[in-house]
Amino acid sequence: MRLGKSPLFGTHVSIAGSLEESFDRAAEIGCTTFQIFTRNPRVWKFKPLSDEAIEAFLLRRKSTDFELLVDHMPYLPNLAASAKAILLPSRETLKAELARCDTLRIEYMVAHIGSHGGKGTMAGIRNAAGACRAALEGSDGRAVIALENMAGQKNCVGARFEELRQILDLVDDKKRVGVCIDTCHLFAAGFDIRTQSGVESAMDLFTSVVGMQALKVVHLNDSKGPLGGSLDRHEHIGMGQIGKEGFKAFLRYKGIKDRPMILENPVDDVRGQKEDVAALRRLLPR
Repeated sequence: MRLGKSPLFGTHVSIAGSLEESFDRAAEIGCTTFQIFTRNPRVWKFKPLSDEAIEAFLLRRKSTDFELLVDHMPYLPNLAASAKAILLPSRETLKAELARCDTLRIEYMVAHIGSHGGKGTMAGIRNAAGACRAALEGSDGRAVIALENMAGQKNCVGARFEELRQILDLVDDKKRVGVCIDTCHLFAAGFDIRTQSGVESAMDLFTSVVGMQALKVVHLNDSKGPLGGSLDRHEHIGMGQIGKEGFKAFLRYKGIKDRPMILENPVDDVRGQKEDVAALRRLLPR
């Protein structure tokens, strides 16, 4: 936690061309932190990081003022799955991505938990925790796995705070596992965070059940879908169902500003990433 320091906020940026180019893109947008994929997130196969790519990334970071960086795990893995055909490659991907973060000295790796596929919530919880344990075994790095709350889709694991807490409890290395809260997912799962009282109700429950010490990363995304609609569709900050007042209230909640805050807004003609970050800056409490 970064108590008393200036807020870190930014957006997900592209690594097109090379990993180190992400720093230039983030700086141009006005980020003080940012999130990347370390490789193509929509395929299972990937190339190992070359020594040249690692060196270039680390040298570029040394020349910047970015204090914390966030990686997002690829989309295909399902950590809550029971079927070996998906469970095994999912665990291998998690382990490999954590190792890439350690090599690149990226502090946080956000991971979707996934679906239990009809096998029951407890099976999904045990599978997700097992995936985290397997990834952390033998790892001597420092990257922290931040498990992202889900939007309440059918058979998903992690939309309820109790489920997040249960997964964390089953992982031995407490220092290297935590939670990423996504505001769109919160809203989609039925937490009404459009008002100050609604934010306090949701986040007080999170604090009671999970604990603010477990919150490592915040994804600030407005929602295209309705409250409780289980729709994971992001909208630009202040332009969706949560709205500006909801985000103002959320950002005022104690401890939120002490975490890296990442925008994952749509890429469209409505508003660019630079404008998104500027819009967030205007909502930050003074």
